[in-house]
Amino acid sequence: MIWILVIVFVVALILRYPIAFALGLACLVYLIGAGIPLILMPMKMYSGIDVFVLLSIPGFIIAGNLMNQGGLTEKIISFCNHLMGHIRGGLSLVNIGASMLFAGISGTAISDTASMGSVMIPAMKKEGYDADFSCAITAASSTVGPIIPPSVPMIIAATLSGLSVGKLFLAGAIPGLLLGVGLMLVAYFIARKKNYPKHPKSSFGQVAKGFVDTFWSLLMTFIILFGIIGGIFTPTEASIVAVLYALVVGKFVYKKLNFKNVQVVILDSMKTSASLMVLVGFANLFGYILITEHIPQTISSEILGFSSNKYVVLLLINLLLIAVGTFMETIAALLILFPILLKVALAVDVDPIHFAVIAVLNLIIGLTTPPVGVCLFVASSIGKVSIEKVSKAGFPFLLVSLIVLILVTLIPEISLWLPSLFMD
Repeated sequence: MIWILVIVFVVALILRYPIAFALGLACLVYLIGAGIPLILMPMKMYSGIDVFVLLSIPGFIIAGNLMNQGGLTEKIISFCNHLMGHIRGGLSLVNIGASMLFAGISGTAISDTASMGSVMIPAMKKEGYDADFSCAITAASSTVGPIIPPSVPMIIAATLSGLSVGKLFLAGAIPGLLLGVGLMLVAYFIARKKNYPKHPKSSFGQVAKGFVDTFWSLLMTFIILFGIIGGIFTPTEASIVAVLYALVVGKFVYKKLNFKNVQVVILDSMKTSASLMVLVGFANLFGYILITEHIPQTISSEILGFSSNKYVVLLLINLLLIAVGTFMETIAALLILFPILLKVALAVDVDPIHFAVIAVLNLIIGLTTPPVGVCLFVASSIGKVSIEKVSKAGFPFLLVSLIVLILVTLIPEISLWLPSLFMD
């Protein structure tokens, strides 16, 4: 019966069904074929979303959308431009730097690509940057979002494993910074080679003003992170604090929010949150079916039967997750694969916090991996460039992302140092 589940799921994906509906349809066909009462479907879906920490996801989504609607994107880009615009190819560095700062608000790669890309890609093309390079750097920089806290994929990983959200947030900070700095170095060398333009150096006053304008936005990230780490509030409470903070800053500091655009933000956030919760519900049912069919045990025994060496096992997991990440959105892939592969990792003494960072990093790299990386498609559609050209231009950025992944995999302290420093 498991093959019916897999075949229906794959066919639904080929027919371009949304991933949640593909999961739901596959589960429905399996239950009917196996003669299992359909009442199990809503029961398992509800149990999947009946988790307190998941309530933080709608909160963070609303907060991010409020800050974006309130003028955050423009403020961050302006500040980064004052800071790095005078360097050769400065606008490409601004693209990455802005994504690193915006990452703490959005928490997802695709939303970062769409939000930043709609502003940065036309601006870079206008200043003489190659269109394929502009799209590639935007797609690559967006992968920092799910690593630097607060991160929606990290919240999902914590929910699936019972790990501390605060520890996972801290664990992603250094890998995220490494990824951002690595992308900046590659962008700088390409910019020098192609003689991309640079802006006049901004005065200290302009940089200071840019920082003040951006400060209130960046402060929200620190409030969320250190509030959770310090035990002041739970992740769910932190998300509500973030919403209230975003409303106050957007209304009274940036003065961009009004009743009309807040309505738009709430409606958009409701749609995004609902689609995520449906996905979580169906994925829980999907996972239940996999467990009843003993699939986790089979995968675990196959991998461990191939090798019991920790680094060989991690290599196999890395290859699997990158491959899956090329055609499946990060959260969907986490929901399906993370609980299974975590058991394999624990069997070879990999720290669960370390493994969670490895898993998320793998899957976001997959979003920029040809031929079907989702962020590549979003960036190419904004820049009106073929996916082939964007993939080719993005190869150096993909290479540096893989180097960071190797470092994070081989050196656990990159992920574990901050959690051990603040929370152990």
